[in-house]
Amino acid sequence: MNIAIAGGTGFVGTKLTSLLTNAGHHVYILTRSPEKFSNTNAITYVGWLKEGMQPESELQDCDAIINLAGESLFGYWTEEKKQRILSSRVEATNRVIELIQAMENKPNVLVNASAVGFYGTSDQKTFTEQTTTAGNDFLAYVTKKWENTANKAVAFDVRVVHARLGIVLGETGTLSLMSLPFKFFVGGPIGSGEQWLSWVHVDDVVRMLLFAIEEKNVTGPMNVTAPKPVRNKVFSQQLASVMHRPNKIRVPSFVIRTLLGEMSILVVEGQAVLPNKALSHDFHFRYDDLDVALQAIYSK
Repeated sequence: MNIAIAGGTGFVGTKLTSLLTNAGHHVYILTRSPEKFSNTNAITYVGWLKEGMQPESELQDCDAIINLAGESLFGYWTEEKKQRILSSRVEATNRVIELIQAMENKPNVLVNASAVGFYGTSDQKTFTEQTTTAGNDFLAYVTKKWENTANKAVAFDVRVVHARLGIVLGETGTLSLMSLPFKFFVGGPIGSGEQWLSWVHVDDVVRMLLFAIEEKNVTGPMNVTAPKPVRNKVFSQQLASVMHRPNKIRVPSFVIRTLLGEMSILVVEGQAVLPNKALSHDFHFRYDDLDVALQAIYSK
């Protein structure tokens, strides 16, 4: 297949490109600066998001588009930062819709990144794709607008999948930040430690994105999380174990809220999210157990 990726040079995008090209697919990376990269037999860099660029001319035989573009959530959430988080996702997705509209031959499917933040936070509830009511915090607001924008592709007879990502674990990215206190022997649970963490190994993330393309009966929201979410205190314990570090220093929630402001919701609150749609369509996880996932990452 010919598959276009927006946001293809980031952590997940790089892993995804490797998976796709190794499987024999041709990947088109949508980028503002294609001149910075060299094309290969399996990868073509296509300019977009700048005036005068017409990516549709190079994507007429594109089977699928995967949109991973968006401002990082990390950083103090000033009003300006929050606006970038929202606008980067909605605007990039709107540009994907414009691209689809301009393509003479439409792709079969748009797999658009989203987040489990759609559900809001809870210590008690468990969320699946059957949960249709969004939460009432900022991230829920962002993901709802994000998904509504992607749904515009349906008007062009394109199947749309909202890949609601949990906390992606890999050699870099979120885990490198979460593990930092443990490296300096000051790691431990955050707050009560009872908040849920819906995690997923990056190798399963990219496999699920390809699965969403290949499985034609998958549509709408698809939770990209491992089937066994854990509470923060369990995550801290297992991370400390694989890193051979102590797990003794509990960080009070008010300290995190003071240091991080509204962004603290990412670490002091959470949600238990299950990937029921993927499981019901016979997706098989390589890493469904947190300890195995962490061991795989830290053994490299």
